[in-house]
Amino acid sequence: MKVLAGDLGGTKALLGIATIEPGQPPVFTHTCRLASADFSDCGALLARFCAEAGDALQGVTQACLAVAGPISADGHQVCFTNLPWQADVDSLVACIGMPVKLVNDFVAVAAGVTVCAADQLVTLQTGAPLANGVRLVIGAGTGLGVAALMGNGTTLCILPSEGGHVGFSPLDATQVRIHAELLAIHGRVTAERVISGPGLCAIHQVLTGQNLDPAEIAQHALAGDRDALATTDAFFSAYGAFAGDMAMAFLPRGGLYLAGGVTQRLLPLLERSPFLTVFNAKAEHAALTAQMPVHVLRDEAIGLTGAAVFACLS
Repeated sequence: MKVLAGDLGGTKALLGIATIEPGQPPVFTHTCRLASADFSDCGALLARFCAEAGDALQGVTQACLAVAGPISADGHQVCFTNLPWQADVDSLVACIGMPVKLVNDFVAVAAGVTVCAADQLVTLQTGAPLANGVRLVIGAGTGLGVAALMGNGTTLCILPSEGGHVGFSPLDATQVRIHAELLAIHGRVTAERVISGPGLCAIHQVLTGQNLDPAEIAQHALAGDRDALATTDAFFSAYGAFAGDMAMAFLPRGGLYLAGGVTQRLLPLLERSPFLTVFNAKAEHAALTAQMPVHVLRDEAIGLTGAAVFACLS
């Protein structure tokens, strides 16, 4: 089948036209990257893409859009978490003239894991994988996403989650300080307030008093700047603890997969960071988490791929 797939995030939107068969990686013939902030709403963004795609849309039978926000129970509406956008299936169908599926962005990332090539994975912990074990996807980007999956192909079952919005639990004096300052601002401190692009900025602001964007912090840290490295170490310590807690909740013996733009940008630092040590610091259950494979997804278009995969699911 031929589909229009989209991964619509708080910062960027990836869209493409793909041919896809169940259980197989999609083959994209036309792709486009757009800045989400350049558009007033989801419909305007899709209209731009369709105008640019032109004849590439011929033969497309449906659209599947991975969106950064919780989907309504009937699957017809979404409020974007980090954008002032709302969308519903009926208005989108009217906009692009084809059936539309809405799916949470991390459900799409989870679907993409099922067809991810081995060369797109960086393994942090080999563990002892179970072939039919639960797999868990966590990703720090503009927000913090979580989804779990079981099975493959037509038996694939994906559990959506808003796990990034659980409360943040500080582990040490530095994190207590970060929590206190964020609590004064927001009233409730979620994991996403700390483990995300904006969270990286918040940590750096608390530790240094400097107001830098995520790209600047990453650049300084990768260049060896001591203050920026202290920020990324605090970030990965919080990230590892959260990932370990989610692993205890889902028991992903099939593997934990780390996604998201911040994760990918900071990959060289992740491998030398406290992440894995804190992930496995589970007291009497440390041996359990040590058995869980931990991988980083290098594919920045995994959500787009997953949206196309999800289009094949009933």
